[in-house]
Amino acid sequence: MRGIISEKLHDFIKQANIAGQLAKADGVRLTPSLVRKNIAKLSVFIGEGPPLPYAKDSAFETLTHRIGLRIYSPNPEQALPVVLYYHGGGHMCGNIALYDPVSRRIAKSGHCIVIAVEYRLAPEFPYPSAIDDCQYVLAHYKKLLTDVKFTDHLVIAGDSCGGAICATLASKNIGNVNIKIDKQVLIYPSVDYSMSSNSIEENGSGFLLEKEKIVWYFDNYFQRNEPYQLVSPLFMPMDTNMPETIIFTAGCDPLRDEGFAYGQALSKFGVKVEQHSFDGMIHAYLLLHNLIIEECEKTYQLIGEFIGRRG
Repeated sequence: MRGIISEKLHDFIKQANIAGQLAKADGVRLTPSLVRKNIAKLSVFIGEGPPLPYAKDSAFETLTHRIGLRIYSPNPEQALPVVLYYHGGGHMCGNIALYDPVSRRIAKSGHCIVIAVEYRLAPEFPYPSAIDDCQYVLAHYKKLLTDVKFTDHLVIAGDSCGGAICATLASKNIGNVNIKIDKQVLIYPSVDYSMSSNSIEENGSGFLLEKEKIVWYFDNYFQRNEPYQLVSPLFMPMDTNMPETIIFTAGCDPLRDEGFAYGQALSKFGVKVEQHSFDGMIHAYLLLHNLIIEECEKTYQLIGEFIGRRG
């Protein structure tokens, strides 16, 4: 069923659709620089995150490249759980600066350390470059935390393609005795690159993220004949040791149904799964915080409760 947009987003979506129609009429073609500029424009809606006593830029210097990071803590003198945050943006856009308010809000609501990861982006660095970067941080993150106290409780979190990265890492690290992921937070995750869910068609136009743009993102990300089902987290190996998971979906999101399907797949293995649907919302709604404050704050509240819950 096609989603019904919230009145709070009606004007925003109307203007976005008009702009999109004008761009098509003028023959504007999608390019990486254009979509990056467009997502950066959403910063006017995100607002400012809460002040925190500790926020520091850092990096890993690998043998071939640099992985930028930003570390947040609401109380550096208290041992807190750690959240690795992988931002969204279709594997092509977004950065830790744009997502700074999101990272701050998660750190405050979850009373946790957040490490935001600046993984490499396509098309300059196609699959699996981002996965490799995020796996590297997952394996070595403790080396970064020299100025803050932390516990061994580890959460991975991400929105959209960042959710895909989380779910991929959760599967790829099954049986890895050196890495224990306790929980994962998936916010309107992209977990089915084959685009086989009904909501791709039902919500694939008129709600900001459209089907043709999703196809374009994936073409730029993979750049070769990847068997999409093999690289889709929804179809990757799962078992009973997968991390406890919370999933947020948006009713007007083309990716809505694959988020549901991923949760159902985990549940079949006995994994604890908590699902929340924000029916009037669109994909990337956390980036529109100032338009939908109540829905965003509720999302952060639920994330915080999930991170803080033990057992």
